[in-house]
Amino acid sequence: MISRKNASISKFIIHKVGNKFNDTKNAFSEKLVDFDEASYDLMLPFLLRPFGSVVQSYRFNHHANISLNEINSYSTQIFNDEEAFIDVSKHIVTHLYEQSTSAQIKTGDVLVVMFEGIEFNEITTNALGIFKIESKVNFFQTYLENNSYDVLVQKGISSKKVDKGCLILNQTDTEGNIILSVDNNSYDAQYWLNQFLNIKYADDANNHTQQYIELCKEFSTEILKTTYGAQEQNTFLAKTIDFFKENEVVNVERFKDEIFEEDKHKNLFDDYKKTFEGEQNLVIRNQFDVAEAVVNKEKKKIKTDIKLDTNIQIKLDIDAPEASSEYLERGYDDEKKMHYYKVFFNVEN
Repeated sequence: MISRKNASISKFIIHKVGNKFNDTKNAFSEKLVDFDEASYDLMLPFLLRPFGSVVQSYRFNHHANISLNEINSYSTQIFNDEEAFIDVSKHIVTHLYEQSTSAQIKTGDVLVVMFEGIEFNEITTNALGIFKIESKVNFFQTYLENNSYDVLVQKGISSKKVDKGCLILNQTDTEGNIILSVDNNSYDAQYWLNQFLNIKYADDANNHTQQYIELCKEFSTEILKTTYGAQEQNTFLAKTIDFFKENEVVNVERFKDEIFEEDKHKNLFDDYKKTFEGEQNLVIRNQFDVAEAVVNKEKKKIKTDIKLDTNIQIKLDIDAPEASSEYLERGYDDEKKMHYYKVFFNVEN
C-alpha cells in the first residue's frame, strides 16, 4: 500500500498504442502535458488511488538476466536521467505494442508519469507510473450556438478507475525494484503482467499468505464442497481465517492439526496441496509469517452462503467458525427424499 498525501506529478506524457495483430499503429507525443489546476487535481488521485489498497508487490523477472528485462531497463534509464523521459516513454509504448499479438488486446492511451513524494513502508521515494486506458465512456457535452444551448455525445476517459497500471518505485530490496500493479480488465492479465512487465510476486509474507489462502479456497471448493457439502466447506474457510487471525506465524503441520479432526482430511489436504503446487508452478513454505493486510483483504472476498435449490439461503458468519458445527445440522428426510438443514437458536434478531 502507498500513501499519496504528499505525492505530486513531475512529468506526464500521453501516447497511443496500436495493436500488432490487426496492424493499427502507435501515435507518439513530442511534448509533456502542461496541466491546468482542475485537470491536475483530478488526474493525480485518479492515477494513484488504486494503489492505496494494493497489498502485494512484484519484482522484475527474466529467464536469463534481470538486466535484460525491458521495463526494468527503461525505468532505470528514467530514474538515472530524467531528461531522457520523453524518448524512453516512446520505447515503453513500442515494447507494449510488441506484446499486442492478439485480437483480444485493445488499443488505447498510454500515460507515462513521473511521481514525486510517494510513501511506501515509511519511506518517501519517486516512482514511474505506466497506465493503459482501454475503455472510453460516453458523456454529454453542452454548448452554446446561435443563442441556444445544444448537446452532443463525446467519448472520454472515465475518472473512476484506470484499466491497467503499474507503479515502479525507485526503491529496492534484495529482490530489486518494488512494483505495484492493478488490472481491471483481467481477461488479458498475462499480457500485462508476464509479457509486458515480466514481473513476479515478491518472496515475502504477503505472497506466502496469499498463496496459502488461495490453496485453502481451492481445496474447499474442489474437495470439501464436492465431497461433503457447502457446510463443511464454509466451516473450513471460517476456521482457516480464524487461524490466520490468531497466529503471527503459520506452521503447516500445526494448521492441519487445529483445523482437521480426522487424518483422512489431512491426507486429502496434503494430496491437494501437491496438485495445487504443480498446477501453479510454486512451492508453498511449511512455515511463514502472516501478512495481516492480506488476510483482511481475502476475508472480504470469501462468501459463506449456502444456496439451496428451494430458493433458500443460509448465511454463515465467517467470524464464528464453531457456530456451523454447533448450531447447524445436515440430514436426509426419507419421506420427502430431500436433504435438510436444522438450525438451532434461542431468539430471532
